[in-house]
Amino acid sequence: MNFRTQVPIPKSKFPIDYTSKIMSLGSCFAVNMAQKLDYFKFQNSCNPFSILFHPIAIEKLVDFAVSGKQLTESDIFFYNERWHCFDVHSDLSSSSKEELLASLNAILIATKLQLQHVSHIIITYGTSWVYRNIESNCVVANCHKVPQKLFQKELLSVEEIEESIVKTLKLIHVVNPSCTIIFTVSPVRHIKDGFVENQWSKANIISALHGTFDFRLSTINYFPSYEIMMDELRDYRFYTEDMLHPNPVAIDYIWKRFKETIISETAFATMDEVSTIQKSLSHKPFNPKSESHLKFESKVREKITKLESEYSFMKF
Repeated sequence: MNFRTQVPIPKSKFPIDYTSKIMSLGSCFAVNMAQKLDYFKFQNSCNPFSILFHPIAIEKLVDFAVSGKQLTESDIFFYNERWHCFDVHSDLSSSSKEELLASLNAILIATKLQLQHVSHIIITYGTSWVYRNIESNCVVANCHKVPQKLFQKELLSVEEIEESIVKTLKLIHVVNPSCTIIFTVSPVRHIKDGFVENQWSKANIISALHGTFDFRLSTINYFPSYEIMMDELRDYRFYTEDMLHPNPVAIDYIWKRFKETIISETAFATMDEVSTIQKSLSHKPFNPKSESHLKFESKVREKITKLESEYSFMKF
């Protein structure tokens, strides 16, 4: 007897393996998946400008990187004793104007280089709700706790999201026409926007993605992380205490479905070896100096040496 329905997911025609170079962009769920890729020692980078929640923020980042833009003093501002940039997350803010500009411009250069060489880009959209700075009339990536009265809250329409997605892909294909793009919608619930408004927001993103692409015919894939959370994991026990974010059990399950459909079966054996090493490295012995533990450590080192010699990018 089956007590749930499983979301059908077609296998990718261009799956990820250990030769792949991956970039993850987007919401905090992009970070969850990137952490799994890191754990299994894939060649992965995640959110060079930290978390970005909506399509226009991601589009602007890609545009800055591809066009070779250099940020100047006009792109940053001082507030609450720190320098910020409306186009990036507050994680990157700094007490030094010079340090912030140098850091952001270095990231832009590195991001362009990565975009040129990646084989897969995973883009996770979190919300259609955006904040427009009234003075500049520009949509921001992050408000940095600047007073709400200086912004206008808007819901991106399906058409606006479609336009942003198309621009993002065109920019990527300028520097890397052959990479595979994997789109997904974050299962994190943005209830601060309202219950109905959260569903409206997600629906606009899903409508825009499926209105723009026929995912059966191209190197552009759709992975239904939101749909898995809403249907297969339809229970509050799969959320953290805030009842908004997927908990580790949910993340592990969504990762399992991702592995089954997006990652090549040829990588599974290596993933198992990496996982065995990771578990061994986290093992806490009762007696670190015992002969049995020293033998255990020696065997782990042998396994690490073997994998690192086979995959030069792996470091434990």
